[in-house]
Amino acid sequence: MTTLFEKIISGELPAKIVFEDALCFAINDINPQAPTHLLVIPKNPLPRIATAQESDKGLLGHLLLTAASIADSMNLHQGYRLVINNGSDGGESVPHLHVHLLGGRVMQWPPG
Repeated sequence: MTTLFEKIISGELPAKIVFEDALCFAINDINPQAPTHLLVIPKNPLPRIATAQESDKGLLGHLLLTAASIADSMNLHQGYRLVINNGSDGGESVPHLHVHLLGGRVMQWPPG
């Protein structure tokens, strides 16, 4: 089954891409949970963090560093949260790994 994110990557579905490089892109979440809520999505589909392999280390690091760079460019200097959901109990709704970047408000703990 083709995921929503794969349809965006292929151009089948339009999306307002706020960042893009050779490995990933970022879009606004359609159900934002903070004033800033972006999804940083790898172009190479990886179903979830639990299926990641040793060979995915570079991509995973790139996603986190890209999220941090985007947060810096959006002046989220007071702080932000990065979230990766895994599985239905973990809140995963699209089986294509992605990093949530949330900011623009004080985050609560515990989050869940």
